[in-house]
Amino acid sequence: MSASGQDQAVDPATPETEKPKRAKPGSLVDRVFDRLSESIVNGDYPPDAKLPGEHELAAMFDVSRPIVREALGRLRKQGTVYARQGAGNFVAASPRGTTAVGYAPVETIGDIQRCYEFRLAIEPQAAFYAAKRRDAQAIAEIAAALEQLQDATRHHLHRSDADFAFHKAVTDAANNHYYSSSMEALRQHVAVGMHLHGLSLMGPRLKLERVFDEHKAIYEAIAAGDAEAAQAAMRRHLEGSRDRLFEGRILDLRLER
Repeated sequence: MSASGQDQAVDPATPETEKPKRAKPGSLVDRVFDRLSESIVNGDYPPDAKLPGEHELAAMFDVSRPIVREALGRLRKQGTVYARQGAGNFVAASPRGTTAVGYAPVETIGDIQRCYEFRLAIEPQAAFYAAKRRDAQAIAEIAAALEQLQDATRHHLHRSDADFAFHKAVTDAANNHYYSSSMEALRQHVAVGMHLHGLSLMGPRLKLERVFDEHKAIYEAIAAGDAEAAQAAMRRHLEGSRDRLFEGRILDLRLER
């Protein structure tokens, strides 16, 4: 993107005729980082619990040890885990964020609804500006995440890491660090909702395919530079995700503290 941050037009790849570029190696680090973060948020590894060793994690995620090592380094830098010399990596009791933005952890089902409300306030607008300001690199990053979602859908799986990578890539494409910082600060909060949403999709294959189509519509609108369509597609997707998770029954948050 230009240093001035001005809107610019590009000739995007046509989604139907050109295969999205495959994800860069860095996305493997993102995948391990996101899955470990999700496991920690979900309580699979409680505070002060020891994480599996590098060899075990590499086998678990089917990646190399350097990929695992970099992901663990990011978790340590973020304050989510800490290292004991000669003993390994352990989950921090009170993870500390590295961004200027911070939110209280998800503690109730009401907090998940609140997270959706906040995402609905920022992500459709971020998609709007992403369509106006996207460049070739931004399109490639969104497409790479979309390809991972497509592959998971073919195997009847939901990948929360690829899902978040898609939404983060859209937000980054808006070239507005306020949107990007907010999404990064929400990473673990969003992971909780995505995990539960993924579980709600583990029925008829049509559910996963519908969700993929929602992501594809967002991508195509951004690639085509159609800001209004991108905004509407993102809103439809987030509202659909929320409604699938809550089965259409929105909580009255006046009664949920």
